[in-house]
Amino acid sequence: MENLIAIGVMTALVFFVVMKIAIVVPQQQAYVVEYLGKYKKTLDAGFHILIPFVEKVAYRHSLKEMAVDIPEQVCITRDNVQVGVDGVLYLKVLEPERASYGIRDYVFAISQLAQTTLRSEIGKIDLDRTFEERSHINASVVEELDKASDPWGVKVLRYEIKNINPPHDVLGAMEKQMRAEREKRATVLTSEGDRDAQINRAEGEKQRVIKESEAAKQRQINEAEGQAAAILAVATATAEGLRQVAAALNAPGGDEAMKLRVAEQYVEQFGHLAQEGNTLILPATLSDIGSMIAMATSIVKEHGSNGSAGPATPRHPSHPA
Repeated sequence: MENLIAIGVMTALVFFVVMKIAIVVPQQQAYVVEYLGKYKKTLDAGFHILIPFVEKVAYRHSLKEMAVDIPEQVCITRDNVQVGVDGVLYLKVLEPERASYGIRDYVFAISQLAQTTLRSEIGKIDLDRTFEERSHINASVVEELDKASDPWGVKVLRYEIKNINPPHDVLGAMEKQMRAEREKRATVLTSEGDRDAQINRAEGEKQRVIKESEAAKQRQINEAEGQAAAILAVATATAEGLRQVAAALNAPGGDEAMKLRVAEQYVEQFGHLAQEGNTLILPATLSDIGSMIAMATSIVKEHGSNGSAGPATPRHPSHPA
C-alpha cells in the first residue's frame, strides 16, 4: 500500500515537472521567459523545454492585430461646440519584451492617449469641418500614438472615428442651415434656368429677324432683277421693231404703205377727238392733211435711218424738223 502511494506521488511529481519544463507556444503567440525573475528569452511558436523551478513564463502576448474600442468622449471644437466622438483603434505587438517591461498595460495606455490626442485634434477645427476632416484627424491620431507607443514595442496601425454626435440643438441648427443651402441652390438653379431660357428666346428672335431681313433683301433683289430684265426685254423688242420698220420703209412700196398707215391713224385719232364732251383746239392747217402726212413721213424716215446708230436726238417743239 505504501508503495502504491509512493508511486502515485512520484507520478504526480513527474507530471508537474513535465508541465513546468515542456512548453508549447501556439502560432502567432510569444512567451516571455524569466530566469530567476530576470528576462532571459522570448519563445516563438513551437515546442520548448524550460529549466524547472528556475525558468518560468512570465508574459504571454498575442502577435495578432487587435481592435480596441475607444469609448465616446466629449470634445470641444474650435468654435466652442461640444461633440461626442468615439472610435476604434487597431494595434499590433512587434516586440514582446518591450511590451512586457516597457509599460504595465499598453492597451489601457494607448486607449487613454488616443482619447487625449483626439480631443486635441478636434479642438483645432470648427464643427462644420469635423465631418469633412475625418481622414485628417485619423491620420494625426495615428501619427501621435505611433510615436508614443514605439518604446513599448507596439505598432499603432490605424484609427477610425465611428461617430460624431453634436448636441440636439446644434443638429437642429445644422439641419436648418442645410435646408437653407438647398433652397438657395434651388433658387439659383431656377434663376439660371430662366436666364438661359430668356437668352435662348432672344437669340431665336434675333435669328428670326435676321432671316426675315435677308429674305426681304433677296426678294427685293429678285424683283429688281426681274424688272430690269423686263425693261431690257421691252427695250430690245422696241429696238427690233424700229429696225424692222426702217427695213420696211427702205423696201419697195414701203413709203406708200407708211403714208397710208399714217393717214388711217390720223383719221382714227381725230375721230376720237370729236367725241361728245371733249374740248379741243383745232390747228389752222387741219384741212391740209397731205402736208401733215408728209411731215409724219419725214419724221418716221428720220427715226428709221437713225435706228441703227441709236435713238434720235430730241428736238424742241418750237423748232421745225
